[in-house]
Amino acid sequence: MDGMLSGHGMAPSAHVDTFARDNLPARDQWPVFLLDRPEFQYPDRLNCAVELLDRNLAKRADHPAIITPAETLTYAQLAERVNRIANVLVDRLDFVPGNRVLLRSANNAWMVAAYFAVLKAGGVVVATMPLLRARELGQMLRKARISHALCDARLVEELRKAEAPDLNHLVCWGNGELEAMCEAASPDFTACDTAVDDVCLIGFTSGSTGEPKGTMHFHRDMLAICDGYCMQVLRPVPSDIFIGSPPLAFTFGLGGLVLFPFRVGATSVLLEKAPPEDLPAAIARYRATVCFTAPTAYRIMAGLAPLHDLSSLRKCVSAGETLPKPVFEAWQAATGLRLMDGIGATEMLHIFIAAKEDEIRPGATGIPVPGYRARVVDANGKEVPRGTAGRLAVQGPTGCRYLADPRQANYVQDGWNITGDTYIQDEDGYFWYQARNDDMIISAGYNIAGPEVEVALLTHPAVKECGVVGAPDGDRGMVVRAYVVLHPGHQADEAMARTLQEHVKREIAPYKYPRSVVFVEALPRTETGKLQRFALRTLAQKDAAA
Repeated sequence: MDGMLSGHGMAPSAHVDTFARDNLPARDQWPVFLLDRPEFQYPDRLNCAVELLDRNLAKRADHPAIITPAETLTYAQLAERVNRIANVLVDRLDFVPGNRVLLRSANNAWMVAAYFAVLKAGGVVVATMPLLRARELGQMLRKARISHALCDARLVEELRKAEAPDLNHLVCWGNGELEAMCEAASPDFTACDTAVDDVCLIGFTSGSTGEPKGTMHFHRDMLAICDGYCMQVLRPVPSDIFIGSPPLAFTFGLGGLVLFPFRVGATSVLLEKAPPEDLPAAIARYRATVCFTAPTAYRIMAGLAPLHDLSSLRKCVSAGETLPKPVFEAWQAATGLRLMDGIGATEMLHIFIAAKEDEIRPGATGIPVPGYRARVVDANGKEVPRGTAGRLAVQGPTGCRYLADPRQANYVQDGWNITGDTYIQDEDGYFWYQARNDDMIISAGYNIAGPEVEVALLTHPAVKECGVVGAPDGDRGMVVRAYVVLHPGHQADEAMARTLQEHVKREIAPYKYPRSVVFVEALPRTETGKLQRFALRTLAQKDAAA
């Protein structure tokens, strides 16, 4: 296959701990990778931390790399902190290339420095969202056999409670521990001579079963999303100042708030909390020029725009859920800017369908990012006629490789990535989002697996059985709705609904809790006893329409 890779002929790995490469899917289960464009021609030996950070030291050393409310770091200062953390890992924490390192923090400068230190030392980053609880962290720690963790001291409690048999080294910052180690460490570090296809990131996502899937990405993948979507569609410049809300543990946030600005030597403003009510003031304060957030946030921000000076903005990217045309129009009316919609996936690392500002069609997601190709297929993988709804299938320089997971065969079929989204492609080649074709609930930009919420509810002694689906919502796109059957002797009232909501918040990440609880006598089931979620979704849609 000219210009394509099916996964054969990997470069010799620099990993001493070979777990990651050993647990890649079988080669015949990999998608086709399209690497024939000049921008994706990378050398066999490549460390993405060198390319994304150290390359800026020649001309951008004194330019701000990261601005936070607490500190500002130039590229030189960030590089020094990265080197010191890398030396701490190697000299003090028995780290060897290939070890998996869990990172746990809100968006701040120490999180970015720790991220790049792991990459530079040849490790594999596993970044986690601050809201995750011990149960969810434990699943990741065990599945990825994680040996090291670097954690913001404010978030260490849930990590310490997690079941993690392989975790031998846990160091915190914010309490002086990692800071003291860094103070004693050398500011110089020679990057590990990693292979272009050494795994450097395991991004966890929850599938419709709620069991986390680890998506494995190479050093080349980190550059491919920069040299694809960033350089071809977003087209930032070194003077840009990036800002936004997505956590760095989301690959949407990692690309939009770190990798993309670093690729051009620009600046990233990192806010630990950036709700839509506060983001406009921050844009005005820092004179941000590029914003990344979810459609729900843009809807709220459009109403606040007259109260703030947003004139510095020149590009705004929307992803995480579908962008409704009314939100596009409201933002354009408020700011004069055309929202850049896009669809990405943790499996694909970042956005693969989008449109430049002058190619946007409001309501459509866009066209394939240069380097990618997409089509709409039926259940057998055959392309359907234009204008017909079907499953979205994608190929490009990035693609799905699950960590030791049989669901690889579901996501990759005949060399194509099947994203789990239903789309229509029009006669001009634009892709129009229809729905998710699984049980994932997308609410305010968060992906929430209904079955995972069901498991959390069922741990409460009052709950006999339950079904969780997405219900249409004007503000959040969808909300999590739980249909609950109680055991006899329990009162089905508002007090019980609040009790169950608080219970779920304690069991799993709070954003996953059911904002709507409906008590029912029985749940719809098949003859074999299987829960009919589609019947619950239909009921939720009827309720919303009423």
